[in-house]
Order: sequence, then structure tokens, then C-alpha cells
Amino acid sequence: MSLRVLIFICGLVWLMGATPSAFAANDSPTHPDSDLVKTIQSFPGQWLSLADALTEATAQASTARAAEARLDASKEAVRREKGAFDPELYGAAQWSGDRSPTSSTFAGADVLETESSDYSAGAHIKTQWGTELTASMNSLRLSSNSQYAGLSPQYQSFAALNLRQPLLKGFGPSAASDLNFAQSIMAADGARYQGAVLNVQAEVETVYWQLYAAERNHAVTIMIRDRTSVFLDETRKRANAGMIGPGQVANAEFFLTEAEQAVLDTEEQMDRASDRLASLMGRRAVGQRFRPQDEPPRDFPHVDQDSLVAMAIQQNPELQAIALDTEALRARERGAVWDARPSLDLVGSLGGNGLTGDPTAGSGPFPDNINGGRGDSASQALTRDFPAWDVGFVFSIPLGNRQGKGERQRWRAEIARAEQLQLGAQRLFEEEVRAQYRELERGKQRLEIATRGVTASTQQVDFGLIEYRNGRTTAFELVRLAADLATAQQRYSDAIVRTVRAVAVLRQLTGGWYPGTKESGS
Repeated sequence: MSLRVLIFICGLVWLMGATPSAFAANDSPTHPDSDLVKTIQSFPGQWLSLADALTEATAQASTARAAEARLDASKEAVRREKGAFDPELYGAAQWSGDRSPTSSTFAGADVLETESSDYSAGAHIKTQWGTELTASMNSLRLSSNSQYAGLSPQYQSFAALNLRQPLLKGFGPSAASDLNFAQSIMAADGARYQGAVLNVQAEVETVYWQLYAAERNHAVTIMIRDRTSVFLDETRKRANAGMIGPGQVANAEFFLTEAEQAVLDTEEQMDRASDRLASLMGRRAVGQRFRPQDEPPRDFPHVDQDSLVAMAIQQNPELQAIALDTEALRARERGAVWDARPSLDLVGSLGGNGLTGDPTAGSGPFPDNINGGRGDSASQALTRDFPAWDVGFVFSIPLGNRQGKGERQRWRAEIARAEQLQLGAQRLFEEEVRAQYRELERGKQRLEIATRGVTASTQQVDFGLIEYRNGRTTAFELVRLAADLATAQQRYSDAIVRTVRAVAVLRQLTGGWYPGTKESGS
């Protein structure tokens, strides 16, 4: 259907509301919306408030749920990276035995029999500064049938606290770069989730008011269909009376077929809007379709344009996510800076030794603290009765260091690219905020002008009907007047929908900061 015909159809509803016979009965025209409201109220379907639509869509919309799942995955990635710095306990136990023939008199037996049990346990931790600490305890029990063995069984223990601290490569930001990266990504995904929720809410508001406008348009086309039929009968009567020619009857018949097609078209528009709401909310309407229960708000608080832009740049979740993505890259770059340096590690240990056992016959005298079991040996090692320590440095210098430098420069290039993307996004958001601000600011004025246009066009149609009744004009001229009225009515509805959509978009762009309506229209 052409735009011209559609405009005519939308306006003809008021034309048909004041047919010649009706005009003769009452010279004062009815209110343009009076019959329209009655027609809208007769539509079947399930009433739905905007608040319920927003609540259900926030909980059920697939885009919001996908963003939430992505956030959950990021949280688990952070937990995984934190696990690299969790303390770790370890232990080992080994038993062995050996029987071997000997050929040396110094073996102490023709067949040397030995048995041993070796236990080790400890804890290891790595800090976010790259420090590695290991506390260990080792205990060995050795028994032998050699006549030269002084202790059998013999218990030997060693306890130590080992330290390794990177001073260049692997230090600080390098050790924690994976964790810092994962935390920034988690924060970015959290912002994206909030942005997804706001996007869903903005879409719900937009579709809700589109459904409101679609119902209004559908009511118009229904009234056109019904009243065009009356208009056609009236035209035929005037043609039979010789007041008009057959061409005007053909015009009226054509208008009726267009009106019937328009009813189908506008009903499909309502169905599409209702289906979109159903998809967002995750449930179908009880009945044919959803019905908008609320009226669009008419008045909104004034906010300075520059303040809106500043709040959008500061609080918009999508911009925050882009900034956090850039910060994640900086975490990688800080680690790469340290990894591009030579390796220089401080290493050291502090420990103790212990030795106890049962002296064998003929082994000679031993100090009193030699006699004992495995526990006594371990105690000597832990109390450092026989201390041990060492300290030193380990270094390596890769010639050329192309790997480290290349990785550092790669991350710096990625950061430069991300910063430009962030700047471009800020400019686009500022452009959108200012466009929606102008849309909102002009909304009230646009509505006032559209209201005056509807009133003036209605009067034009009234006068045209008088001339048509008196034979001073044609049905074609009434079509032109109806087109003017339809255009005015379209602008009236469009002003309402465009304004409330601008509010929804501003709320989404400012991260929910925009205060919304002061009052709602009735």
C-alpha cells in the first residue's frame, strides 16, 4: 500500500465519524478520540502493565541471561587465577629394601641387607609479588645388617624454609598479571551485564509504546472500514438520486477495499509488537495478544544537556566495560614490562639437621642425644640443633631479548588500539545523547503543535462535509481533506511515542541515572 493511501485511510476515520446523515442530525462535531477510545477498549487480549513487562523481561530476556552467564564465567576465571596463589600442601612416602651379595670385607656382611623408609612433607605458596616460599620436612629411617653400621635403625631428618624472590623478570605485576587481567575482565563483564539489562528495559519500553501506537492505528483502520461502508452506501444513494456521478461511487468502492486491507496490516503490526514483548518476557499472552495497560507519560524533568552527556560518559555500562577492557590490557602490559627484563632471583634457605638411632654392638660410645627414634631426629631438625643455611643469586640475560621486548610492545599497541576504540565509543554516545535530548526537549512542543493540527484538520473536514452535502464539492476533495487530518493525527501519535522512546534511550545511555518522568498522562 502506498504512503498516500495509508495516510488517507488513517484520516478517513474522522471523516466517516461525521457522514452527511450524521452531520445533519447534529451540527457540532464529536471529539476526534471519543470513538477511537471505545474501539480500542473493545479489543481482546491480556492487559499488561509496563512495570510487569520490565520486571519479567529483566528476569527472562535471553540477552540478559547470556550476559549473566558470561559474568559467571568471568568470576570463575578470577577464582582460578587466585588459586595460583593458594597455599599447597604436599607429602611423599617411600619404602625400599635390598639384599645384595658382597665381595668386600668392608661391607660388613656376606649378604648385605638394608631397609629404608623415607617420608617428606611440606607446604608451598607463591605470593602476588612473585615470592615463592617452601617449608619442608624430610625424615629417613635406615636399617642394615652390616657390622660396621654404627646405628641401626638410623633416623636422619632435615627441615628447611626455602625462599625464591624474583627481583626483575617475574616480579610483582608480572606474577599477578593473569589475576589482574581476569579481575578487569570480570568487572567489564559485570558492566556489560548491567548494560544488557538496561538495553532490554529500553527495548521493552520502546516496544510497549509501539504496541500502544499499533492499537491506536488498528482502531483507526477498523473505524475506517466500518464507516467507509456507510460512506459507500451514502454515495450510492446520492448517485441514484442523480446528485453525483458513477465515478465517485467507484472512488468510494476503492476506498473500502483499501480500508479492509489496512485492517489486516495494522493487526499484523499489533501481533508483531505483542510477539516481541512475549519473546523478551519469555511467555505468551493469555488470549490473542498483550494489551498495553498504561498511558504514555506526558511530562518529563528538564536536565541540562551537558550534564546528560557527562553522566553518560561516566556511568554508561558499555563505556565502563570498554574502559575496563583497556585496563585489562594494561595489566598485561605491566607484566610484560617486567618480563622484558633480565632474570635476577634471590634464593636462600634456612634449615636444620637431625640424627638419632639405636647404637649397634661394638659401635663405640655416642653422644647422649644420638639415642632416640624418628621423632627425636625430627625435633633436632626443627629446633635447628644442627643448623644449615644458604643464600645467593641466580641470573640470566637473554641476548637481544626479542621475545620479552616484542611481547611488551605488542601489548602497548593493543592498548593504543583500545584507547582509540574507547574514544570513538565516547563520541558516538555523546552524539546519541544529544540527539535524544533534542528529541525529548522538542517533544512537548511537537505534541502541542500536533494537537492544534488535529483540531484544525477536523474543522476542515466538517466544512468539507457541509459542501459535499450541498453538492459543492466531490468525494475526491474529501479525500484530500481526510489526508490532511490523517497526517495531523499521525503526528500527534508520533509525538507521544517519540518522546517516551527518547526517555527510555536516555535512561539506558546514562546507566539508569536519568530520573524519568515527573508524572504520567491519563
